[in-house]
Amino acid sequence: MKACFLRHALGLAVLAAFCLRADDWPQWLGPQRDGVWRETGILEKFPAEGPKVRWHTPIGAGYTGPAVANGRAYVMDRQLTPGASNPSNPFARGEIPGSEPAGPRATPTVNDGKVYTLGTEGNLICLEAERGKVIWSHELTKDYHTATPMWGFAGHPLIDGKKLICLVGGEGSVAVAFEKDTGKELWRALSAKEPGYCPPMMYEFGGKRQLIIWHPESVNALDPETGNVIWSYPLTPSVRSGMTIPCPRKSGDLLFLTSFYNGSLMLRVDSDRPTVVWQSKKVSEMDTDALHSVMSTPVVANGYIYGPCSYGQFRCLKADTGERVWETFEPTTGKSVRWGNAFIVKNGDRYFLFNEKGDLIIAKLTPEKYEEISRAHLLEPTNTDPGRPVVWSHPAFANRCVYARNDKEIVCVSLAK
Repeated sequence: MKACFLRHALGLAVLAAFCLRADDWPQWLGPQRDGVWRETGILEKFPAEGPKVRWHTPIGAGYTGPAVANGRAYVMDRQLTPGASNPSNPFARGEIPGSEPAGPRATPTVNDGKVYTLGTEGNLICLEAERGKVIWSHELTKDYHTATPMWGFAGHPLIDGKKLICLVGGEGSVAVAFEKDTGKELWRALSAKEPGYCPPMMYEFGGKRQLIIWHPESVNALDPETGNVIWSYPLTPSVRSGMTIPCPRKSGDLLFLTSFYNGSLMLRVDSDRPTVVWQSKKVSEMDTDALHSVMSTPVVANGYIYGPCSYGQFRCLKADTGERVWETFEPTTGKSVRWGNAFIVKNGDRYFLFNEKGDLIIAKLTPEKYEEISRAHLLEPTNTDPGRPVVWSHPAFANRCVYARNDKEIVCVSLAK
């Protein structure tokens, strides 16, 4: 475990971006953690020969998306000990010599000259962003007497003021706030059999800042300063296989959640007692209603919801009822495939979708239809864990470029007009 801890710290690749200073992408889902890319001067469609690759460099395997800040790209990878190999069954559990077994998963968070990383086995590390020197660290499984979740620690840490808020697990510590400069615990909150994988999210409802923690047994709002529970909505049945993964999305006083088996839940949060607007009636991966997303965070815009369902069906729903308006396989897999996926980022009045085939797509999403404008192939899908080659890593958008990785390399591709 000590070797894994050290290799996690050293395995953080820092890459010079070589772009003019523009907007950064310093954490999961971007500067405001909302999946919106606000830079202008972005191309309308890809040139016939494809977008220009500014640089690429080899890295190891992993699901971690890049973070980009102050002219550098930060990403974590997995390094096997020489002579070691992965098991033939990707779902097998056990020790594999090397660093970051079956991961890493969480995107680094860069803030105020520091970078925060969370490894698959719960190694939480704060490093100097400039040189990579370790400032403080926690071994979450040891410090909080909790086991590594089935799919590893995957909830992207959240910076809020002087706090670093993490999904941890254990009795009374599903969520923990640390002092970001020292690693000192400030508060801990909530208990559940397993913590799930959903990143902490900060939203404002009714004029009150609320930290949303969604674990398999309930969705909760905490006071971010104290960890005290503002409200809690129990989930019956609990989310199957602990798969609380996509970020909850806010739209006005609505809070939307989606999971692979249990489907969708829309809550109205206009007081300290949320009410259900609508909810999926089917707990199934194949016989689905509304949206059963496995990993992609959906978009809620202008009264509609857009996102991939359990088998790659990219759907549009009415936000107020959950009624399906249309669906298509075009931006994901082209056909029905289990866990078919595309990540979604908004830029102006269109969207950039990065799918599991390594394609970056520019599209319009409206209640009328999915309208593809342009498509370019960025990376080869190299991860075969689901039984087919995929890229399951969320890209970063900064410096009028896209930064994307597979299990062999990370690329920086210009998207400047």
